[in-house]
Amino acid sequence: MDTIIRSITDSIATKQTILGNGELIGTIQAVANVMIKALKDGKRILWCGNGGSAADAQHLAAELSGRFYYDRPPLNSEAMHCNTSYMTAVANDYGYDLIYARMIDGACKPGDVLVGISTSGNSKNICNAFRKAKELGVITVAMTGETGGEMKAMADYLLNVPSSDTPRIQEAHIMIGHIICEIVEAQLFPRNL
Repeated sequence: MDTIIRSITDSIATKQTILGNGELIGTIQAVANVMIKALKDGKRILWCGNGGSAADAQHLAAELSGRFYYDRPPLNSEAMHCNTSYMTAVANDYGYDLIYARMIDGACKPGDVLVGISTSGNSKNICNAFRKAKELGVITVAMTGETGGEMKAMADYLLNVPSSDTPRIQEAHIMIGHIICEIVEAQLFPRNL
């Protein structure tokens, strides 16, 4: 019971800290606005991560490409790791650190948006993807933990959850991602209530 209560309390405390951080809340809104503009301009939203962050990337991409709160047309949003043949071929031939950078190089155009999710902010394959994205004029959004890691200096927008506890960071990433998806969906497809 103590573990359950502590985990829930810590999760709430992390979210309370986010709630009190006006700068971070402003950045969440700014990221939603950038995505809205990109999608209106016919651009793509790409997501990448490793492990649990890859699962979060896939989850959030699906919220946009499928639906979030209600039926509406699909949006051009994709998690970059879903093609396992590509991933294993590039990892084998060039190294795991280049799996996302090579895809960015082949698939992205200026004005596309790349969201990299890494609790440490130091995932080499995502840092390499951000470097390539910068070369190509792709907008970068880093979802990280408290320090931002190496990605902090590379990101156009930093969504750094004020925690160093991986599960709490991941829980907050999904919350922030859901908020962004809700804003994007509502702005692009307003409901007449």
